[in-house]
Amino acid sequence: MDVKFAPWRIGYIKGEKNAGGCIFCRNSARDEALILCEGRLSFVTMNLYPYNNGHLMVVPNRHVSQFEDLTGDEKTEMFGLTDMALIALKRVMNPEGFNIGINLGKAAGAGVDEHLHVHIVPRWNGDTNYMSTVGAVRVIPEDLLETRRQLLPHFRKENEGDLE
Repeated sequence: MDVKFAPWRIGYIKGEKNAGGCIFCRNSARDEALILCEGRLSFVTMNLYPYNNGHLMVVPNRHVSQFEDLTGDEKTEMFGLTDMALIALKRVMNPEGFNIGINLGKAAGAGVDEHLHVHIVPRWNGDTNYMSTVGAVRVIPEDLLETRRQLLPHFRKENEGDLE
């Protein structure tokens, strides 16, 4: 039997489920330590369970599940933050490509379908290797807090006065 150690999962396993409401809403169970940048109407956060190193999400502050329910200002700011995230990820991680997407509804693959969010996933040639294909295991080679440490200065630099 193969054994895969994932010590960061214990917090999720032992933690209360849905105890704090929506994981993206203020005054909820959201993890403030993962937030890289806050705008007036939305914010950029790291994904606690990433598909790949540097997996970020852009989330509206307002609890909304449908794209058409976002205001024009929310859409504008969210895509400005998406651009900022792309720039930071390119500078720090030098990816060869990106997947950017919004999963609307459980049928579309949304893990949190009640609060829409944009996924930004950096990609490299060969990053879906035999571990994912054969072992049904995803390998994330860098600790989240180390990735955050590297990205955060780029958001501060990019954010000076832009979103206020």
